[in-house]
Amino acid sequence: MTLNIEHYMNDIGQRARKASRAMARADTAAKNRALSLIAAAIRRDADTLRAANQQDLAAARANGLSDAMLDRLTLSDKAIATMAEGLEQIVALPDPIGEISNMKYRPTGIQVGQMRVPLGVIGIIYEARPNVTVDAAGLCIKSGNATILRGGSEAIHCNQALAKLVKEGLAGAGLPEDAVQVVETTDRAAVGALITMTEYVDVIVPRGGKGLIERLIKESKVPMIKHLDGICHVYIDDKADQAKALDVAFNAKCHRYGTCNTMETLLVARAIAADVLPKLAELYRAKDVELRGDAESRAILAGYPLLKEAVEEDWSTEYLAPILAVKIVAGMDEAIDHINTYSSQHTDAIVTEDYTRAMRFLREVDSASVMVNASTRFADGFEYGLGAEIGISNDKLHARGPVGLEGLTSLKYVVLGQGQVRQ
Repeated sequence: MTLNIEHYMNDIGQRARKASRAMARADTAAKNRALSLIAAAIRRDADTLRAANQQDLAAARANGLSDAMLDRLTLSDKAIATMAEGLEQIVALPDPIGEISNMKYRPTGIQVGQMRVPLGVIGIIYEARPNVTVDAAGLCIKSGNATILRGGSEAIHCNQALAKLVKEGLAGAGLPEDAVQVVETTDRAAVGALITMTEYVDVIVPRGGKGLIERLIKESKVPMIKHLDGICHVYIDDKADQAKALDVAFNAKCHRYGTCNTMETLLVARAIAADVLPKLAELYRAKDVELRGDAESRAILAGYPLLKEAVEEDWSTEYLAPILAVKIVAGMDEAIDHINTYSSQHTDAIVTEDYTRAMRFLREVDSASVMVNASTRFADGFEYGLGAEIGISNDKLHARGPVGLEGLTSLKYVVLGQGQVRQ
């Protein structure tokens, strides 16, 4: 029997809208209980989750998925523990819903303020990463939203296993199971339906490759919280502590290759390049990192076995692989200019001991996360103390950077009066 995608997605949308109304009025204790029950279930069923993940990995390898995608798809013991811990972090966070702020008396005697409220129904479209199923569910539950999750076909078994645990937690806390729904079909038409269901879905959050997000930008009728790619930079200033510089530049590239907060371009101040670059090259060589350098850096790195000439395209490429673009710059001005020209406004970092330069870098680099003496790999909701993240936004409206609880809410004006009428 062929599934009618339009009817199937409409049914999911209707149930999500109904559940969103119940979630908007749910109390903090019920939401926290659901999250705690899901965390406990994840720990209890870790073996089941690993087995489902192995099914997905076997199919992904047979289908020739890239190493970066396989890395995102893998659910390690640490990843399972982190999912549960992330939910418990969300429990510990203040519930933003219903919070009233900025209350002021007006000359008429009325009080005007703002109340934080859920967005409603959030559609999340993602590839590989099964942890997104839990991170997104947890954040949406705590922020009083309903969510429709459409994971990639490559993670279907793991996502379904996780969805079962999420529904168990919701039911155990007396909340509607339809508050979190995982789309069970892998038909791509389901994505097309989800991004045009304006009557049921309030916002779309895409998590995936550039191709997916470019498609959604063209086709979605629902507003999005998104980032297109992660072209992240580390600039090593001539006032840098070299030990810090080596640690940060190595970690930013080599901690994981397939993530959006991995460094893709290294900028080094000319005054220290001859000293710093050979030391970094030794570290990168141990990891078989290919370096694509400008003329100056290639002269310094002559003899490095994996050295290529950088072309214009390299400065705006997200490799998601052991490849790094390297450029020598005169100093701060050229570094900031290069970053603001080629960065995807995701995450950029400076290594320096000069306070004035550090503050200038923070002010002038126009990215969602800007760092001093720290690896770009920290640009993450879990590391920022948000409990988890539903995605990272490099847009400037509504939410920017890792999107946690507050990014999944909106504000409405509230007015308190005592019978006043406008004259």
